[in-house]
Amino acid sequence: MNPLNSALIEGNVVRAPQVTQTPKGTFVCKFSMATNRKYKTDKGEFEEEVSFFDVETWGHLAEVCAELCEKGRGIRVVGRLKQGRWKDENGKNCSKVGIVAEHVDFKPRLQGKTMDKSPDAPELEETPDKDDRKSPQQLAEETFAELNVQKGAVVF
Repeated sequence: MNPLNSALIEGNVVRAPQVTQTPKGTFVCKFSMATNRKYKTDKGEFEEEVSFFDVETWGHLAEVCAELCEKGRGIRVVGRLKQGRWKDENGKNCSKVGIVAEHVDFKPRLQGKTMDKSPDAPELEETPDKDDRKSPQQLAEETFAELNVQKGAVVF
């Protein structure tokens, strides 16, 4: 069995991106995103769980993310998990798992961001960045096809 390291996360950007350049001039963009999960407890009550992920992009994708990632914007990230390891000032081993993005989709921005529900409130309009949006199913199928994984061969 071939190893598979793939992540597909959909959520919202939680802070403005940080952009840097390597000594060779390659752009690196880092940002954080959050995703919510709602579930029903054994007692029948609904709970919500929020997970935060650090995302890193490189090259041209980093330049695009630096421009389009704004706090609160919905995004879908396809990439791989990467574990960073280091020792803190006390010599203790530390580690953190983040996502290195290989593809980022941006949800449409909303014009006239308002929560005013009065009859005179302006309508919210979507302004798409792309016309060729793909469903999560299409994106997953393309990702698996790129990895030469045939349908039905993946067991979760």
